[in-house]
Amino acid sequence: MATMRDVAARANVSVATVSHVINGTRFVDPQTVDRVRLAIEALGYRPNSLARGLRRSETSTIGMLLPDNSNPFFGEIARAIEDVGFTQGYNVILCNSDGSEAKEAAYVDTLLSKQIDGIILISSGNSFAPLHTILNAGVPCVVIDRELGDLAVDQVLIDNEYGGYLAGQYLVRLGHQRMGYIAGPNQLSLSAHRLTGFKRALNEAGLMLPDAAMVPGDFLYTGGAEGMRTLLRRDLGLTAVFAANDRMAVGAISVLQRAGLNVPQDISVVGYDNIPLANAMWPSLTTIAQPMTEMGQTGISLLLERIKRRDENLPPRRVMLPVRLVERESCRRLAEQAA
Repeated sequence: MATMRDVAARANVSVATVSHVINGTRFVDPQTVDRVRLAIEALGYRPNSLARGLRRSETSTIGMLLPDNSNPFFGEIARAIEDVGFTQGYNVILCNSDGSEAKEAAYVDTLLSKQIDGIILISSGNSFAPLHTILNAGVPCVVIDRELGDLAVDQVLIDNEYGGYLAGQYLVRLGHQRMGYIAGPNQLSLSAHRLTGFKRALNEAGLMLPDAAMVPGDFLYTGGAEGMRTLLRRDLGLTAVFAANDRMAVGAISVLQRAGLNVPQDISVVGYDNIPLANAMWPSLTTIAQPMTEMGQTGISLLLERIKRRDENLPPRRVMLPVRLVERESCRRLAEQAA
């Protein structure tokens, strides 16, 4: 492989001059710059970005930790982060924790050992330990989609309580009174917030969500399927179900259809996230849309600003993004009840 010394010899300049041209650390005569660039191209020279980064305390690399990269919701966020990072000259290292706090902690240690410039964290749970490790190492960090209260870190959040409220309000407006709920993982506060909002909408209409109508879930297709089977076994006469994410809603619809029930004629289903499959399936899924692309773009924008201004002691920032109801084919209005 060609070295900087080889480039200097071919361009008939010093090694220091080649370094200045590559790093932009000092003015170099334009004609000399052209000679150096031609030499670089002719020799196929590639600067050692890691070594250069360590000398400058930069590596132009950021880490991104996700709990489940098979979930299209996280995939959309990751894509937005990577797109912005690429245009800004940053490489993005993706780490998938599989929902394991131990694996997440191991990845944090690995990323820190690589001297990365910053980390975007979507934690596998509500544990603060990985975040404290990052912050104690002095590495800029932004947390996405995880409520951490007043912790001194940049956060990009969604109003999940309002999202649950929108789902409940919509079903009430359609005339539903007997509704079920398939919950998300109980170690995530956002699951509780969605349930709180859903219950609030029902309470405002004078309705209750019985304990028997609430089943646990895991944000997976299989979890939604099992939750729906449980609700059917309980024979509660439900006319609608709210699943705390789209993948579980898809699983629930599959079970209903296999049981010979029609969605939405026999039972309505609402999801949460608005993943691409929600619009591609049949019936298309009514859901609470999260701004996934905006979440990723906002997260990496905050991180890059903190990296570039890391000596300015910026106060922690908290950005709350809106959700919205997307009405499709999986819900129907009930006929008016006879007096």
